Order: sequence, then C-alpha cells, then structure tokens
Amino acid sequence: MRNIEANVHVEHPAVLRTEDKGRLFRLIATGDWVISESPRLDKELAHLHMTDARDVEIDGSGIGLLDSAGAWLLLRTRRIFEESGRTVKVFSIPPHYQPLLDMIERDHTGGPVDPHRHHPSLVRLLERMGRETVLIGRQAYEFLGFLGRVTIEAFEAITSPRRELPFPALIHQIEETGVTALPIVGLLAFLLGIVLAYQGADQLKRFGAQIYTIDFLGVGFLRELGGLITAIIVAGRSGSAFTAQIGTMRVNEEIDAMQTLGLNVAEVLVLPRVLGLVIALPLLTFFADVVGIIGGLVMCYFDLGVTIPAFMRELQGAITVNTLLVGLIKAPVYAFLIALVGCFEGLRVERNADSVGKLTTRSVVESIFLVIAVDAGFSILFSVLGI
Repeated sequence: MRNIEANVHVEHPAVLRTEDKGRLFRLIATGDWVISESPRLDKELAHLHMTDARDVEIDGSGIGLLDSAGAWLLLRTRRIFEESGRTVKVFSIPPHYQPLLDMIERDHTGGPVDPHRHHPSLVRLLERMGRETVLIGRQAYEFLGFLGRVTIEAFEAITSPRRELPFPALIHQIEETGVTALPIVGLLAFLLGIVLAYQGADQLKRFGAQIYTIDFLGVGFLRELGGLITAIIVAGRSGSAFTAQIGTMRVNEEIDAMQTLGLNVAEVLVLPRVLGLVIALPLLTFFADVVGIIGGLVMCYFDLGVTIPAFMRELQGAITVNTLLVGLIKAPVYAFLIALVGCFEGLRVERNADSVGKLTTRSVVESIFLVIAVDAGFSILFSVLGI
C-alpha cells in the first residue's frame, strides 16, 4: 500500500491511496476533494503507477467534502482507466454526492467511454442510429402524453362552469404573439409578395401571359404561402420564447414553487400560451395574406403596368372565399403545434443554462418541421377531396 499526501490548508486534506492486488488495482480516495486540493491531486493522479491489473476499483466512500472540481477528477480518472482497456468494477462515493457526479457526467465533462469506439465505423453508425431512433420514439411518446394532458385541460377549462379561463394571461399572450408580431410579419409578407410577383411575371412573359401573374399570386399566397410563412416566423419568434420563458422558470425553480403551492402548471403556463397563439395566428395569417397581395400589386403596377382596378378584377376572378378559407383553416393547427412544442420543450429543460439554449433551438427546429409536414398533409388531403 502506498500513501500520497501533502500538507494543505484544509480541515481534512485529500488523501489518495493505491493498492495493487495482482489482477485488481484499487484507488482509495478520502478527505476533502475540493477545488483548493485539485492542483495537487491532478499532479498525483497524472503520476499514478499503472500496473498490469485488468480490474479497477475506485473507492471514494471515505470522501468528506466533494465539489465539482473533485468530482471531475474522479470521473476523468475512471475514463482514463476505461480508455486503457481496464474494467472499472467499483466506483463508489457517498450517496449524497451522486447527483453531482451525474450532472457533471451528463454535461460531457467526464462522460463514460463508448465501449464500441474501436469497432468499425459501420457498427458505430448503426449504434448511433439505433440510439437516436429510441430517443425520438421516447420523445414522441412523451409528446403525445403532453398533447393529451393539454387537450383535457383545455376542454375542461372551456366546458367546466367551475373553472375559468385565465383571461388576463390569455389576453397578454394574444398581444405578445399577435399584436407585437404584426410589423415583422407584414414586412416579410410584403417582400415575399413582391418576389413572388416578380418571379411569376418573369416566367410568364415568355408565353405572353403576364396577366396570370395575379392569379398565381392570389391563389399561391392565400392557399399556401401566407399561412406557411407566418407560421415559420411565429415558430422562430413565439415558439422559442415559450421554451426560453418556461425553461428559465424551471432553472430558477419557479415551477417547483408553483407545484408546491398546488397550482396546475399546465393550466397556468401552457393553456394561455396555446389558446393565445391559436387565436392570434389565424389573424396574423389573414393580415399576411392582405399585405402579401398588396406587395404583389405594387410589383405588378411598376413592372407590368397593371392598374389597380385591373389587378382587382383579375384577382376577383381568380380567387373565391374557399381559397381564403383553405389557408386560414390550417392556421389554428399550426398554432397549436408551435405552442405545444414550445411549452413541451420548456418543461423538459434541466437545471442549467446550457439546457435552455439547446432545447430552445430544438423547439424551433421541431416546430418548423411539424408545420411543413402538416402543410404537406393538408395539401394531399385537399387534393384528394378536390378542394
């Protein structure tokens, strides 16, 4: 047995001992493994005499105090043993420090070694695909459960006379997701209308059918582009805000406090956001449709010389009320998905700032993906129904 110690100014200096038992190598850690001890411990761990033992035990049950620096050193040591081909059979610390090690390991500071790192790349690829598939399946299952919970809460809030809708929060969400989004939605819709009219006119000029640019603009914007571009803007603007707001509340333990007070988190935090966006997005879509057509009108006036009365007559002949309704029917579905994903990812945030950023990004990506996928589904459905 060999002792590795040094004089330090702490109450219980960290002590590192090793035992070599042939096929078993034991590393025993006692004392206070804290940041003030870490420079010395780092040097001592770097100069450990590595024997030919294939099995390793790391016994930290005698540790008195442990902070993140000491936990990182222990995890790094275990990783070094594993990377050298040894098997760490025992890795023990006081139970009340286990959450600290789990958090550091999860945040990539000292994660476990991939047991298949030396396998062929195809094996690693298949393993990664399998792991991601299982993760996606688990997340989809949790999302469906969350969907059911929110649906029940919304139904009860609307139908139950004993429960009132949170109207102040609902009005606030309509203002935040709808009214304040008008400038950016209007600007992008106007520019998109100009681009669409210009590209359409450029192609139709070859056939002498420039007038049909108006038909192309009206049908395309009202049926598809108006609702789609608005949903994408809202997903990036409001969906990410939902995740960041709820995630920050989770990091600050405000959600835990609400649950302790007996408040229903789904009713207080999720429901106003979902209903507010479901109300606001159709109105934003209608606004985008109008502004987008105005943008196309401006382009047609200056590029094609089409007067405003001629533009309106051609547009009236190209579209009907059903054309507008087809685009507006999709908007509440888009809104429901965007708000649901934003709140779902916000409630999954862990207690660190890094998780807030990751899940906010994931929320935007998932929302836009679902919006486009649902839009494709609607297109197929309307085609089958002949709408």
